[in-house]
Amino acid sequence: MSPSRLTADGRGTTRASADEHVPADGQESVPVGQDMVSGGAARKRDGQSVAAAHDLLRTAILYGELEAGLSLSQAALGDRFGVGRTPLREALRLLQREGLVVAEPNRRVSVAELSAEDFEQLYIMRVSLEATAIRLTVPRLTSDDLAELEASMARMDHYEQAADPVGARAPHRALHQGLVAGAGERVAGEISRLAEHSERYRLRFAEPGTGAKRRVEHRAVLDAAKSGDAERAVRELVLHYARSAALVFGALDPDRDLERLRTCVRSLAPGAEDALSPLS
Repeated sequence: MSPSRLTADGRGTTRASADEHVPADGQESVPVGQDMVSGGAARKRDGQSVAAAHDLLRTAILYGELEAGLSLSQAALGDRFGVGRTPLREALRLLQREGLVVAEPNRRVSVAELSAEDFEQLYIMRVSLEATAIRLTVPRLTSDDLAELEASMARMDHYEQAADPVGARAPHRALHQGLVAGAGERVAGEISRLAEHSERYRLRFAEPGTGAKRRVEHRAVLDAAKSGDAERAVRELVLHYARSAALVFGALDPDRDLERLRTCVRSLAPGAEDALSPLS
């Protein structure tokens, strides 16, 4: 899909960069006797508005509302999402650090392109880290944990059977998070970030109508976890990701040499690398 230009009113955009200077909090002088509490409250509100702007833009990028390669006008983004100039610039800087937007000196900011190289690296990191996290989590799952996982699975099934992929996002995320929570908050957070970045590719390139297969694969992972078999849970998870990766690569770059990803998958679940073939 060729890059497009986002404009506020169809009359063109202004040049902007995510590296524009933004005055640091507290640079402006405060008159003697002014209530300093109000200044602190203002900074807190600024921080909250940056977080809100970051969340809005990040979600729009991850789920394709702002497409890969799209050139971003800060004025148009502010109008579209109701975000002020300073929080918007800060949010774009955060997104640049995450690799979701790119900016060159004196050039416009754009949404990061989708590439086979990027996707392969994402999946190597994701499957390696999540397999380790499941091995650590499964032996620690309690009855309450398993009940919550089953509830997430039931909710995800409901939305997928109703052909509501948007509704299925939250329970799908909760299911995967519950299966890795035992590895610790920092590990689980990194897995969540990798999953969200991978979702850009799955939503753009994976074949429609694969919900039934995904339900079977998720059920296999959960059943293994419920039985306390961490190694089987890892294998089912790796197979699930290998099949998802095969769909994406089949559309994105069917001739790509996936030896690095194959080696990674083979080391985690020998034989599962065969699922990377689109015909498997």
